This record gives sequence, structure tokens and C-alpha cells, in this order.
Amino acid sequence: QVQLVESGGGLVQPGGSLRLSCAASGNIFSINDMGWYRQAPGKQRELVATITSGSKSTVYADSVKGRFTISRDNDNNMVYLQMNSLKPEDTAVYYCNADILLWYDSDFKDYWGQGTEVIVSS
Repeated sequence: QVQLVESGGGLVQPGGSLRLSCAASGNIFSINDMGWYRQAPGKQRELVATITSGSKSTVYADSVKGRFTISRDNDNNMVYLQMNSLKPEDTAVYYCNADILLWYDSDFKDYWGQGTEVIVSS
């Protein structure tokens, strides 16, 4: 049906940068909001950033404002997360999320990727 595949995670030193990518594929007719969430060890999954279909509106968690930037490429069903000035507390598994309407569905549904791990450590 639908696959969301994240990439770009890894080990980075504090103050460094990473760019996460997420590709959506499958029987996709339309995609509404896309976003990134993260889950640190022992903690609940939390919102990092979301972006509307026309990229006119973005929402960021307070903890990442000014450091992270979300963007998307609608032609290729991609969403990105540019992460700068990374801190150890950004260490988590980062998940891609998208609100997708399939060709044979009547409603948009929520889909998740498998996650990509980001470790910020010296």
C-alpha cells in the first residue's frame, strides 16, 4: 500500500548537523500534512515539526525552534528535516509521518515510517 522510508540518521557530535529524508511511495493519490516525530529512550513519542501540503504553514516543538527546519518536495513525495546545532537531548529515533489518501480510499489516513536513529554524542 504505502511505504514511508526515512534516511539520514547517524552519530553526530554536539553542535553538528544532520539532514533527515523521508520518501513516501505506493498507491498515493494525495498527501496532506507531513511531519517528523521523535522518541527518546524511556520517553513518549513527541512532535518535532509538521508542514502543510502547500508548505505554507509549519509547526515546531519549542525545543527545536531556530535549529531545525522542515521542508517538502511534493513532486517526489518527500519530506526533509534539516537539524542544526544538535544537542545530546536531540538523541532519539526520528519517525516520518504523513496524512495520505490512497487511490482506492475515501479518506486520508495516518502513516508512519520505521524510524531512523539520531545519536548526538561526543
